[in-house]
Amino acid sequence: MSDSPLEAEPASAALLFGDRIDVARRFTASLAAEGELRGLIGPQELSRLWTRHILNSAIAAPLFHGAVADVGSGAGLPGLVLAIARPDVQWTLIEPMERRVTWLNEQVDALGLDNVRVMRARAEDVGLEFDVVTARAVSALRTLVPITAPLAKDAGELIFLKGQNVEAEISAAQKVLKKHKVTDVSVEVLGEGVLAESTRVFRARVRSGR
Repeated sequence: MSDSPLEAEPASAALLFGDRIDVARRFTASLAAEGELRGLIGPQELSRLWTRHILNSAIAAPLFHGAVADVGSGAGLPGLVLAIARPDVQWTLIEPMERRVTWLNEQVDALGLDNVRVMRARAEDVGLEFDVVTARAVSALRTLVPITAPLAKDAGELIFLKGQNVEAEISAAQKVLKKHKVTDVSVEVLGEGVLAESTRVFRARVRSGR
């Protein structure tokens, strides 16, 4: 087990979560207590849990609307964090691994998140459409787009939380983006001046014509 201390809650946490901060604190405490043991986070993550994971996800909350799918939800990053921050949005957390699904369902119940459903499935097998599809730290765009674009309604959005290499990923994914009718591609940098580490977000539309 890691002996690294849990990162102190940054002042920006209360700013981002508002009156939902207590729920965010409960989720963060649970992830800190059980995350490494249950294989959800690595041993070095406690010392940056708020900064790198919780707030990195929460900063994107204003971008979402309607019905959202989080593909490869894992520990609940970003899906559970976003569901806490945006109780007015309906979230479907898609995760194929049983032990992670168990964790997600436990947290949904413990936190009273009535705006969340958890599906044990691969994205390719879901067969539903959403207003927005999101993912964080799942894979590069050229492999992520083919499994996420089919989940978006016509003119629906893809909003992915990415790293500093997102521009290179976009360049490498041009053929895939065209094949899946992904248009209006942009990159937004969120949290500058607010967070210790800003968040890069890939945004695009899926013009499927369905």
